[in-house]
Amino acid sequence: MANPRDSGKFERDPAANVWRRTLSQISTVFGRLVYLSSLRDPNTGQYEHFGLAQMFGEEAADRALRESHLDTFRQWLGFGLERQKQDLDRYLAELHRDPRAVLETWTRVEPYRNLIPAGVPQADRQLYLADLETLLELLKNEYGVACPDPDA
Repeated sequence: MANPRDSGKFERDPAANVWRRTLSQISTVFGRLVYLSSLRDPNTGQYEHFGLAQMFGEEAADRALRESHLDTFRQWLGFGLERQKQDLDRYLAELHRDPRAVLETWTRVEPYRNLIPAGVPQADRQLYLADLETLLELLKNEYGVACPDPDA
C-alpha cells in the first residue's frame, strides 16, 4: 500500500509520471517497447520527450525514459513465449494494419532489433532476439507470409 507521505514524491518522480500518464495507456508490453525506443535519438542515444523535459528537465526526462525502457524490456524478457505471443498478437491487432504486411516488413527490415535498450547484457539481447525470431516464424506461418528469400 502506498504511503500517503510519498504522494508528493510520486508527483515529482519523472519515471512514475511517465508510467502513470503515458505508458499505462499502451495496452501491450511490446507496444511500450516500441514507444520507448521511438523516443531514443538514434545518433546520440538520448531519450527525448518534450512534455517530460518541460516538467522535469532534459536529464531527468532522459533518465526516466531510459529506466522505463529497461524495465519494460526486462518485463518482456520475463514472459514465457506463450505470453509474449499473446502480447504480440494483441499489439498486431491494435496496429489496425494488415498483419501480413507488418510481418513481411519485420522479416526484411528487422525493426524489432532497435527496441533493445542500450547497455543490455549480451545474454539478454540474444534471448530477446531468439524469442522474437521464434515468434516471427510462428506468426508468419499463422498468417501465411512467404519467406522473401526463396533459398532460405
